[in-house]
Amino acid sequence: MPTAAPTTVKDRLAAHGHRLTLQRLIVANALVRAPHTVSAQELYDSLRVENPLLGRATVFRTLDFLVENGLAQRFEAEGHVHVYTSCAGNHHHHLVCRICASTTEIDDTAVDQLIDSVRGGYGFALDHDALDFYGTCAACAAAITGA
Repeated sequence: MPTAAPTTVKDRLAAHGHRLTLQRLIVANALVRAPHTVSAQELYDSLRVENPLLGRATVFRTLDFLVENGLAQRFEAEGHVHVYTSCAGNHHHHLVCRICASTTEIDDTAVDQLIDSVRGGYGFALDHDALDFYGTCAACAAAITGA
């Protein structure tokens, strides 16, 4: 019987053999709790309240680590600022709202036909695919139109 995929940040880090430092857990758990994408500086500022010894460089390095290990995704926001969101363990793509900064994960199956077309139509050997869609979420669109 196959074992269930790890679901907590702590379990996901441990499953890949990574060190479980307190700083990594603080940053990763804060990112999971964030209601929308956050910049590294925003996350650092919010964490400093309860963790005054947490260094700015540690937050930035930890975010890079989380992205590299599939626990977070980095997006480019307006003004060429990077923002981050926590990610599930499966490969997926995102819908990113430019108004409220929310993200919605969409599964590979939603874009498989496009990925297959790129592989076959161009004879391109993909070793990684990342496709994110930027626009306006349904809630923000409804607020704009007053519907």
